[in-house]
Amino acid sequence: MDSVFQFLTVLLLFVFVLVITYLTTRWIAKVQRGQMAPGANLEVMETLKITGDKYIQIVRSGNKYLVIGIGKNEISFLSEVDEADLIFKNSNSSKPASFASILEKFKKKNEEASEDDNNSEHPDDENQTDAD
Repeated sequence: MDSVFQFLTVLLLFVFVLVITYLTTRWIAKVQRGQMAPGANLEVMETLKITGDKYIQIVRSGNKYLVIGIGKNEISFLSEVDEADLIFKNSNSSKPASFASILEKFKKKNEEASEDDNNSEHPDDENQTDAD
C-alpha cells in the first residue's frame, strides 16, 4: 500500500511540473509576441536566404523600401527600391493554408492520378474489336 501511495505522489508531482512548464512556456510566448509586434513604421516585406547565416531582406521603413544584407554579425544597406519596382503578393496568398485545404488538394490530386491510371490500364471498349 505504501508503494502505491509513493507512486501516486510521484505521478502528481510530475503532472504538476508539466502544468507549470506549460504555463511558463505560454507566458514567455505571450511576452515575446508583444515585443515582436509589428509597428506602424517598420515591416519586413520579404526575406531571401543566401547561405546558412546570410540573408537579403526588403524592409519597408515608412514610405521607403530598403534592401539590406544581413550577416552573422552585421547588417549592410544595399539599396533603396521604388514601390513601383516591387511585386506584391495578394494578401490572401500570404495567409498560411489550413491543413484541411491542403488535405483536400492532396485527395483531389490522388483521385485524378488514380483515374488516369485506371484509364490507361483499361482502354476504352470502343477501341477493342471482337475477334470471336
